[in-house]
Amino acid sequence: MNISGLTFDEKGLIPAVVQDSKTKEVLTVAYMNEESLQRTIESGETWFYSRSRQELWHKGGTSGNTQAVTEIKYDCDSDALVVLVNPAGPACHNGTTSCFNQTLYSRDAILEEAEDVSLADYTLVKKIIEDEFGILRKLEALIEDREKNRPEGAYTTYLFEKGVDKILKKVGEEASEVIIAAKNRDPEELKWEAADLLYHLLVLLREQKLPLKEVLSVLEERHVREDNH
Repeated sequence: MNISGLTFDEKGLIPAVVQDSKTKEVLTVAYMNEESLQRTIESGETWFYSRSRQELWHKGGTSGNTQAVTEIKYDCDSDALVVLVNPAGPACHNGTTSCFNQTLYSRDAILEEAEDVSLADYTLVKKIIEDEFGILRKLEALIEDREKNRPEGAYTTYLFEKGVDKILKKVGEEASEVIIAAKNRDPEELKWEAADLLYHLLVLLREQKLPLKEVLSVLEERHVREDNH
């Protein structure tokens, strides 16, 4: 389908849900007209139509927080878009990754107050995992940025410039340090060495162009198989 096949509203606009192509987090919802959509396709970066200013605007044109488009989808009625992007910075004008940071309703929060202790415990653990393990997604994104932009003086830049052999050497060294800390029964040392190992493993995954989510999907598949036996 080309642009002419889409259904724009009476004002010539179509809603566009902008989503991070890697994390699938919804970043913002904006509007496009035919011209801004055409510019988005031609430039490879998001352009929108401002209803308040009644003009086109290039996301990140001033701030530098551009959004590189990887895919544009349309729904079954052809009257709404999903724009998958690789963001170069925050999507929200408030400086946050996503415009959607306020919670109106949370099923998990309700379940945590349930009388069914086992259900509440499960929900609480789920929330803790989502909150605390979110650092892995943030760290993966930072490592990706370091590989692309190579800021001078950054340790991650140093690793990528030295190449895969250096990265593999560090992974091996950190794995050995984890083993030693565990053998010494030193939990304080172990947590630091484990953190170093995870970091260098994420660097290796990036060097190999293997997203962390693919590793996690393997764990999920194994968990499902184990749970069914």
